[in-house]
Amino acid sequence: MIKAGIIGATGYAGEQLAWFLYKHPDVSVEFYASHNYAGMTYNEIYNNFNGYIEDVCVNMETAISKLSSINVLFTAMPHGKTFKIAEKALSLGVKVIDLGADFRLKSKDEYEEWYKVKHESVDLLASAVYGLTELNRESIKGCNLLANPGCYPTATILGLTPLVKNNLIQPSSIIVDAKSGVSGAGRSASIASLFTECNESIKAYAVASHRHTPEIEQELSKASIGNDIKICFTPHLVPMNRGILSTCYGSLTKAVTAKELIALYREFYKDDCFVKILDGLPETRWVRGSNLCHIGIKVDARTNRVIVISAIDNLIKGAAGQAVQNMNIMFGIKETTGLDIISMAP
Repeated sequence: MIKAGIIGATGYAGEQLAWFLYKHPDVSVEFYASHNYAGMTYNEIYNNFNGYIEDVCVNMETAISKLSSINVLFTAMPHGKTFKIAEKALSLGVKVIDLGADFRLKSKDEYEEWYKVKHESVDLLASAVYGLTELNRESIKGCNLLANPGCYPTATILGLTPLVKNNLIQPSSIIVDAKSGVSGAGRSASIASLFTECNESIKAYAVASHRHTPEIEQELSKASIGNDIKICFTPHLVPMNRGILSTCYGSLTKAVTAKELIALYREFYKDDCFVKILDGLPETRWVRGSNLCHIGIKVDARTNRVIVISAIDNLIKGAAGQAVQNMNIMFGIKETTGLDIISMAP
C-alpha cells in the first residue's frame, strides 16, 4: 500500500486528487493539509465526501512532521510555496509530485521572469521530471521529483507534439487560442471569477503574458529537432465549471491531408490509453470528469494551415488525474489504475 499525503488538499485540484486517491486500490492517504481549513473535517469543506472522507485537515506544520510516515507527497499550492517542503520530503526519501509550477521550467531565470518570485530550489531543477506522461513515461519511472504539467500546456503540447516532432509545422507560425472553465482560476475568492462576472460572457485574459507560455514553448522545443519554438498564446475564460479546449493553428511545411495526419497521430499515440484521436472535433463535455484527452485535426488546404483541437478536463488530465497517472508509473503500478473512468453525459 502506497502511503500518501496531500498539501493543498482543499483547492479544486486538491479535492479532485483526494477523490481519486480515496478510490485508488493501492493508496492510503495519511493526511490532508490545508492552510485555510486546518481543524475542519474534509467533508465539512466538501459535502460530497460525507460518509467517505471525514478526516480532520491538518496545518502545514503538522503535515511536515508527518512526512517520514509517507511514500509520496502531493503538493497543490500556489507558485513559490513548494520549495522548502519539497526539499524536506526528498531528504526523507519521499517522492514528490508537485501540481504547482515551481519545478516545471528548467531555467531559473525564465521562472523568475514569468512568475515574479525568486526560485529557492535551483539545485532540484536538474532532477525534476516534467510529468507529461505520454511524452516522458520512461523518465517518470525512475524520478523522485515530478513537475505535474499545467492544464493549458497539457492540452496544447499533446495536440502539437506529433506535428513539431515530424517537422510538419513551421515553428514560427504557431498560434494557440485556448479556453478554460472557471475552476481553472482556483477556489480563492476573486471578483473576476464571481458568477455575475463570468456568466453569459467570454473574455481573453493574460494576453501575450500568460505564465503557461514558456512551459509550452519549452516542451515543444524539446520535441522539435533543432527548433526553438515560440508561440502566440491567448487564453480565454468561459462560463462553465471545468474543461479546456485548445485550438492550435500553424502553417504546414508540406502538402498533407487531414486523413494522413489523423493516421500519423493515431500511430504516435497508439500506446497511450488516455489520448483519443477523433474523426470529428472534440468537445469538453465528452471528456469532463475523465482523464481523457480528445484530439481532432483539420487541414485548411486553401491557406496551407493545420488546425488541431484538443479537449481535456482541466482538473483531471490537466491536474489531479495526470498526477495519479504519474504516481502509478513512479511506483510500478498499471498506469490506468484508479483512472479508468468514462465521462458522464449529459
